[in-house]
Amino acid sequence: MESAKNYMGGGGVGGGGGLLKDHYFAGHAAAASSAVLASSLLTHPLDTLKTLLQLAAASSRQMGLAQVVDRVRSVSGLSGLYNGFGWSTMGKISGLGARFGTYEILTAFYKDGREDDYVYVSEALLAGIAAGTVEAVMCTPFELFKLRNQVTSASHCRTMSPVQSAQEANPMIPKLLPRYTPDARALQQTLGILSTLSTKHTEISGALKLNPWMLTGSGRPPLPSEVRRPLDVVSLEGWGALWRSLRSGIARDSVFGGVFFSTWQFFHIGMLNWKALDIYPPPRSINEVGPVSPLAASLAAGFSGALAASLSHTFATAKSRSQCTVIPKYIAMERKLLRWEAPGIWIERVTGMSPADRNIMFRGFWMRNARCGIGSFAVVGGYYLAVDHLL
Repeated sequence: MESAKNYMGGGGVGGGGGLLKDHYFAGHAAAASSAVLASSLLTHPLDTLKTLLQLAAASSRQMGLAQVVDRVRSVSGLSGLYNGFGWSTMGKISGLGARFGTYEILTAFYKDGREDDYVYVSEALLAGIAAGTVEAVMCTPFELFKLRNQVTSASHCRTMSPVQSAQEANPMIPKLLPRYTPDARALQQTLGILSTLSTKHTEISGALKLNPWMLTGSGRPPLPSEVRRPLDVVSLEGWGALWRSLRSGIARDSVFGGVFFSTWQFFHIGMLNWKALDIYPPPRSINEVGPVSPLAASLAAGFSGALAASLSHTFATAKSRSQCTVIPKYIAMERKLLRWEAPGIWIERVTGMSPADRNIMFRGFWMRNARCGIGSFAVVGGYYLAVDHLL
């Protein structure tokens, strides 16, 4: 981000004659938004393939990249690779805005009172961790809808046909548990066991059917592709589902932000020192060196994004698999009342990982590295290009 600021100060704004020269903030906002849009258009197919590789993995059966591509082609065509594009773009705009905004605010405190406009690598690491945490809070709801729309590109539509007798006996089921399919056989077995108990209630079957949360264990949960609209998610899983896997998201984005900004700052300092070697007389401060080239800054950002993605990928897998698991709000309430404790070692509980996914945490590793590397390069390069044309 330091290179971006230096570049804008040296050649972007000072050049004059731009379309939005008199509207500084609006110009930079438009430049950032256009860069994010271009990056999303370029990398969203890679993100969809990465998501499908992560969700199609199991300990006994794993689909390869060729199988995933064939599946998408047969179900929705290659245009299905852009499912969830709108949610992805909105999430990136809000998330990247929060990331870079928080980073700039924190580094402004670091640089306050210093003679040089300079940020140490360790300070960039700490500011990046905080910025990633804010980004996770902002973009988690958008990622939930994006992931579930991406799943539809490889999921055949399943006809949800609830048992007619259960619906007639209890009209509250479709209202309280939309898209829920009761299992009539399991329900009858449960009622048969309970009917042997002595009770003063003359109609135990009707009493159980009036409590849909008693029936959630006897039906099959809906697929994530069937619960992808905001209204469906809120009605079936509750408002808390919008921030499900927030712990995994904070772990992923804090690691990503810290590594990304510290690595980018390290390369930026190295490029400034290399440029200073050709300046005579030698500059007295870093401010006299001038900005680095936009291409060099973009390449450094792309490499930093790929490195940060590789170190945070396991948390990304955990978040994707958790967000694509449909948990009705009554089951979540039951777990809370029973003080259900998540399984696994302490780091898995803290970061929201599932011990059943230990062998598949690196699924989609190269896809995410490519997406983050190309996306970071496109965002920074597109931002520089847009600033040149708009300001």
